Amino acid sequence: MTLRLATFNVENLFERAKALNTTTWAEGQPVLQAFERFNTLANNAVYSQADKQAMLEALETLQILQRSTTGALRLNRDPFSAWALLRENRGDFIKQPQSGDVQIVASGRGAWIGWVELLPETVDATAIRMTAKVINEVAADILCVVEAESRPALVRMNTALLAGRYGHVMLVDGNDPRGIDIGLFCDPAIEVASIRSHVDIPDPATPGHPLFSRDCPVYQLRLPSGAELWLVLNHLKSQSFTSGNPDPLRSRQSTEVRHIYDQLRAQGAELVAVMGDFNKGPTNDQPPQHPTLEPLLGPDSPLVDATTLPGFDPGPRPGTFQSCSLRNRIDYILLSPELAGAFTAGEIFRKGLWGTPTNKNPPTAWTAFPEITMAVHGASDHAAVWVELDL
Repeated sequence: MTLRLATFNVENLFERAKALNTTTWAEGQPVLQAFERFNTLANNAVYSQADKQAMLEALETLQILQRSTTGALRLNRDPFSAWALLRENRGDFIKQPQSGDVQIVASGRGAWIGWVELLPETVDATAIRMTAKVINEVAADILCVVEAESRPALVRMNTALLAGRYGHVMLVDGNDPRGIDIGLFCDPAIEVASIRSHVDIPDPATPGHPLFSRDCPVYQLRLPSGAELWLVLNHLKSQSFTSGNPDPLRSRQSTEVRHIYDQLRAQGAELVAVMGDFNKGPTNDQPPQHPTLEPLLGPDSPLVDATTLPGFDPGPRPGTFQSCSLRNRIDYILLSPELAGAFTAGEIFRKGLWGTPTNKNPPTAWTAFPEITMAVHGASDHAAVWVELDL
């Protein structure tokens, strides 16, 4: 079978609160005001009758409560169609009798634990639609999605913008407090046999801290042929110097990724791909990789960089990020020798990429989608990378 494998750092929020995703501010403003009003009153130590009435009115504006045909105020039978969701984790806040209006039974903040949270929906903006267009045109059977915000967001994107292309949508929460995680889209004919997270591996240089900035999940996939494919997905330490020099941590991360690969090989795995955003490109042609990635790309590594294989089309530039210079080659698909032997084609796909965000003019080295007329419309600051394998 021919299998297309891809990685794409989407760098986009797929969804935001419904109240922030309205056509006009006037439509969402009452909802946001009701949200603020409810949560302010809900924190009162004691609820007066006026407080309870105001909270009921706020819940009705949020569509958590709705009027029945008889005019009674009742709980919305389809709670996820509302603007927000009422969480009652412990204790009773609200009761609904068999008939008539719902009632707030909590006497104050100490009587229950809960809150109202705004419900999200998929953002229908040009950038998000371009992200989906890249994914659809790349048409990978297996896609590593870098900087995904949550599994529910990926599921909704798959349904709303990808027409349910993928039968499996997976994501393991990582260590980044912003929710920048690594997800996987997978063809329904491919079985996800196992998932292994590495979020708890300690950083040997910083006691009490995890090694991986996000995670390094390992997916065991069973192909229709019965063959097993192992994916080691990555989003290594960023290039930001906000918290000091990031290079030493990235070096330790890439060393551990290589260790994970070596362990898989020792356990008998043959078809292994290490892929994702490594966050550092070559500084020049000699050596062809940044020193922090030496364990993965150096001369002693058994892994094969797909871009070096005959038949891979890098296009007019060598990189995958923004201007796509050599220094900006940061997205990789590395193949075990057996997978490298099955390689038939590959490409850096740049149609969703505008280039450097400060550019006022469209890219000249490659052709972007016609819908992209400014940087904010770009699917991502990253190009997608794909390979085809004859397995």
